[in-house]
Amino acid sequence: MLRWTISFLIIALIAGILGFGGIAAGAASIAKILFFIFVILFVISLFSRGFSSNNKKN
Repeated sequence: MLRWTISFLIIALIAGILGFGGIAAGAASIAKILFFIFVILFVISLFSRGFSSNNKKN
């Protein structure tokens, strides 16, 4: 999922440099949404691993 975020960010940067404002804004918003989804899933996976490792010790 991080690859999608980076690729949409690159598309947004290239489109912004070339002057395609609508395409750049759309790709940037998609990249932003995917980035936040990635961060949320990362935090959830950290918490789930933390809880599962605590249960195995007891």
